[in-house]
Amino acid sequence: MSETSDSDFEHGRYDFTSVNKADYDYVGTDNEEDFSKYLLDRMRQLESRNTLLKEQCDQIESEKRFVESQKLKYEREVRRLQAEVDRLKTVPLVVATIMDVISEEKVLVRSSTGPQFMVNVSQYLSEESLVPGAKVALNQQTLAIVEVIPTSEDPAVSAMEVIESQDVDYEDIGGLDSQIQELIESVELPLTKPEAFQRIGITPPKGVLLYGEPGTGKTLLAKAVAHRTEATYIRVVGSELIQKYIGDGSKLVRELFEMARKKSPSIIFIDELDAIASRRLNDTNGADREVQRTLMQLLAEMDGFDNRGDVRIIAATNRLDVLDPAILRPGRFDRIVNVPMPDEEARANIFRIHTRFMSVADDLDYRKLAKLTEKASGADLNAIAMEAGMLAVRLDKKTITMDDFLESVQKVMSKKETEKEVLPEGMFI
Repeated sequence: MSETSDSDFEHGRYDFTSVNKADYDYVGTDNEEDFSKYLLDRMRQLESRNTLLKEQCDQIESEKRFVESQKLKYEREVRRLQAEVDRLKTVPLVVATIMDVISEEKVLVRSSTGPQFMVNVSQYLSEESLVPGAKVALNQQTLAIVEVIPTSEDPAVSAMEVIESQDVDYEDIGGLDSQIQELIESVELPLTKPEAFQRIGITPPKGVLLYGEPGTGKTLLAKAVAHRTEATYIRVVGSELIQKYIGDGSKLVRELFEMARKKSPSIIFIDELDAIASRRLNDTNGADREVQRTLMQLLAEMDGFDNRGDVRIIAATNRLDVLDPAILRPGRFDRIVNVPMPDEEARANIFRIHTRFMSVADDLDYRKLAKLTEKASGADLNAIAMEAGMLAVRLDKKTITMDDFLESVQKVMSKKETEKEVLPEGMFI
């Protein structure tokens, strides 16, 4: 046998069946037992090294799989970024408005720059979406319609729609029977029984303006009408239509009426109308001119060229004297309804309404309470009833007595009579 080396042992090239003297000499012993022990040690070393190499191979394989997965991830990211770069490098589209649909393939449009074009239509667009007035996107080079732009509403306009059903009915309003009747005729019947007006041959009133002192029930009347009809109820405060930048207020008014037309039959209730419709003067600053622009847009929407459809307008104000004459003429507000302070009988009815769900004593005299609350509004009477209930809670009573109401009347009415602006002593002196 040829001379043996360590590499022969390591690579498994040693033939253990043919052991000769040269092998013993290589190991450095002539004892067979020592030689066998040496061979066992070498075999254990080789097995240990084989295990280590196997672990290293498994680790390399795991790292290889991880690197491959990372490679796929980065390739997808590169493709996504490349697609985004390609999208940003595409030619911008021209916005236009459809004027008329000539045929399935030809449409007359007016671009945002002004001129009109007869353009082609992409075959992937549905015919139902191509209607006059719709906004579309045109290819900048061929001017072909490639996309229909969906209409979107301003979030501020969408927030004005009242989704919840109102919990106020006509029975919850006391002393305003004639005002309720006028609202029924002007707002409720045109929405619920339009055939009655067609049979007679008249056009129902377009708008109702409620005016009166604060707390007389103007907003309650509008809530009651919304409760009795299934129309979309849109509530807006006049100050919400005043915007910071030029043109934003007019745009808000325009989109408000557009939403009302889309969701008709609908009722638009404008509270505190005097905030937007005050009388126009000659000497105005920039802010006043912007308010006037918004008012002119409101006037145009209320009685302009566009048909308003089944859209009814109710407005409320406590400053009729400051309103612009243009908004008060017939055709915009056909009925101007005064909501007065309640008389004695009305105050008694209002007390009954506010106390019908309260635990009151049997000796409660509504007539006496009505006489003691002269010049009190409906809101004042509600405050009196609530204050009487708070007195009963404070004294841990089971029912609200007449004495509680008398004390409450004295507290609320004295505050009302002495209510005035008091400046701190020493200021502006």
